[in-house]
Amino acid sequence: MATELRFECTHFDALGVHALYALVALRSRVFVVEQTCVFLDADGLDIAAHHVLGWAGDGDLASVARILSPGVVYDEPSIGRVVSAPEHRGTGTGRRLMQRAIAECLRMYGDTGIRIGAQRYLERFYGSLGFVTVSDPYDEDGIPHVTMLRPA
Repeated sequence: MATELRFECTHFDALGVHALYALVALRSRVFVVEQTCVFLDADGLDIAAHHVLGWAGDGDLASVARILSPGVVYDEPSIGRVVSAPEHRGTGTGRRLMQRAIAECLRMYGDTGIRIGAQRYLERFYGSLGFVTVSDPYDEDGIPHVTMLRPA
């Protein structure tokens, strides 16, 4: 059953404190606690990013991703820190989040391609959204990753 979602794309400077808290809490819940990965999520890049937030009908943050401008990490715009709350998985939430993030990249930067660093177990998911693997696997914080590109 699809989760009802209301999306917004907001630059860091315009995030309210409640949205920022929900974003940080969700990312910590999944990336640090669930994936048992001790790393510094506050990497300094959020401040320059637009954040796509998917709010569930009950007001909880169901999913979030960040968009970085070309030149910040890659030559192309990039989408990262993609996460869905465990209770919203299997409902299409992650797919709809990525579709919205891709649409926002296209709106803001044109069709210049989009690059991501993807956890390897999600390679097929991102491939279904038009991304192709362009690197050998690499380790990031103890988790296998690959770089993927959605060509222009």
